[in-house]
Amino acid sequence: METTKELKLAVLIDADNVPYSNVKGMLEEITKYGTPTFKRIYGDWTAPTLSGWKTVLLENAITPVQQYSYTSGKNSSDSALIIDAMDILYTGGVDGFCIVSSDSDFTRLATRLREAGMKVVGIGEKKTPYAFIAACNKFIYIEILKKEIKEIAPAKHSSKEPIKKPHVSAAVASVDKKLVKLISDSINDLSDEESGWVFLGALGSLIIKKQPDFDPRNYGYKKLLDIIKTIKDIELDERATGKNNISHFYVRTK
Repeated sequence: METTKELKLAVLIDADNVPYSNVKGMLEEITKYGTPTFKRIYGDWTAPTLSGWKTVLLENAITPVQQYSYTSGKNSSDSALIIDAMDILYTGGVDGFCIVSSDSDFTRLATRLREAGMKVVGIGEKKTPYAFIAACNKFIYIEILKKEIKEIAPAKHSSKEPIKKPHVSAAVASVDKKLVKLISDSINDLSDEESGWVFLGALGSLIIKKQPDFDPRNYGYKKLLDIIKTIKDIELDERATGKNNISHFYVRTK
């Protein structure tokens, strides 16, 4: 039986450039991509601005790394994080890195790690410069982790089925012409010359390669399928696999 290798990830957090309010949500998100084997956070822990991190670190077994701010206005924790990342790259036996920061200073680090064959996942706020986003294999906005909405079940049984909304989070972006063009162009890049059909999973992989910060949750949807259903110029075909009622979806431009 073929098994999928579980990636071992080094999670390195820049305490100066991300909020501590949703660290649990960040770590839960990271487990979708692999198992965190290193969990380190960098900052000047003598600074009162970082005092709110203490409980969060204890609850999530994150190791704090002290880095004094030797010069006013300079973020010295960046250097400590970069040095540790390179040490782990050569000695840590990991398959990938998760860099949690909204700082463009880690752009070159992400690029170097990918050159070494590492998978790099970035997590940061919407304000993160695109240079850092583009240097990652995948980039996730903290805002969509903060705003996930739980669907409330009706209190009493009704004869009518409740309307299931595909929205799971408050959007940080909108489904505009630029996104529609990205999806349509990607379908055309992959499409079979005869039928034009493209497997939805392959489409999602290509879109992320083109735009690492693509995530259906950015637009208020749970899956790419939900976005596709809103685009009138894309045709959708559901095909049964014959196994456990599982279906595969295929798309093509009209």
